[in-house]
Amino acid sequence: MTSSALTRPGERERLSVKLTQIDWRIVGLLTCLAGMGTLMLYSLGKLSWEPWALKHLLRYSVLLVAMICMALVHPKWWFRAAYPLYAMLLVMVLLVEFSPLGYVAGGAKNWLNLGFIRIQPAEFMKIGLVLALARWYHNHTAQEARWSWKLLFPAGMIGVPFILVAAQPDLGSAMIIALTGGAVMVLAGLSWWVIGAGVLAAVVIIPPFVMFVMHDYQRNRVLNFLNPEMDPTGTGYNIIQSKIALGSGGLMGKGFGLGSQSQLEFLPERHTDFIFSTVAEEFGFIGSTAVLICYAALFLIAFRIASLSHSHFGRIGSAGMTAFVVMFVLINGAMVMGLAPVVGVPMPLLSYGGSGMTTIMIGFALVMSVRIHRYAELPKGQGFF
Repeated sequence: MTSSALTRPGERERLSVKLTQIDWRIVGLLTCLAGMGTLMLYSLGKLSWEPWALKHLLRYSVLLVAMICMALVHPKWWFRAAYPLYAMLLVMVLLVEFSPLGYVAGGAKNWLNLGFIRIQPAEFMKIGLVLALARWYHNHTAQEARWSWKLLFPAGMIGVPFILVAAQPDLGSAMIIALTGGAVMVLAGLSWWVIGAGVLAAVVIIPPFVMFVMHDYQRNRVLNFLNPEMDPTGTGYNIIQSKIALGSGGLMGKGFGLGSQSQLEFLPERHTDFIFSTVAEEFGFIGSTAVLICYAALFLIAFRIASLSHSHFGRIGSAGMTAFVVMFVLINGAMVMGLAPVVGVPMPLLSYGGSGMTTIMIGFALVMSVRIHRYAELPKGQGFF
């Protein structure tokens, strides 16, 4: 079956044809990364499937099936769901902040306790934001995307959840929301003059924001990452231990299950935020580089898929979904190497956690949907639904 077969009338709706159009390279790379995460969680559990490895593997298996099912959904349904999903997630973020359903975990009120389940709306807000921005740009011209007063609308779509999530306080998720939204605007064709002005404004605004707006513990994290030895047993402890783990792995690593910093629990949050440090300690420079190569290959394939879409919504949506996963990798990598403050951003598919993995798999479900339906055209000027 050639790719052109999908252009025949009625052919693209056949399930058998759609399945042949799934990019199994993406499935393979996602599985490799989740497999490495399972391996490291098995190691961190003292060579046991409990308490993390088995749950991580089962969660990925279920989400992989769900991703493939969602990938078969035509992009027009993603398009129609964009604004309602964004609005629903915004309401959920508001409920976290202003209702008794908000639940505090890890020092931040960023969970919604529904009784039978606890969810983190800020994680899913990234999906809703990308879809809403993609729909907005789909209905506007290239000139309006480049520079226009109408850009106040996408800026507002980014700014409102950013402020609400930052107030929880969840600086990591807020940062991802802002950077992902900014990346979508750039990918949509934002003027370089505006980009330059935005960077200049950030340089001016960030210092007073750090000094006068952030909570004390957040400010200490930002200041101490520049010189963690100032408080080696306090705010600088995480970065120091992470650097020790990274450096002690050397070229080949200490061996599976033999990492001192991780196995002896000197490394904090070793199964979530700092799991990449564990990879470097046990498998060394070669192992950690192999993981980064998997991420790079995944991103290149996903951006290539975005460039081939015939609909503007498909191009912006799939590129935006890829961009927010890129942000995860860049920020977590910089964080564990001491190049960025510790802000609680996990490494995609390696770190243990349900909400983060779910958002990643939903994001790649859209990428795969765009790949399967790359010849689909979505009309412009559609109403709310």
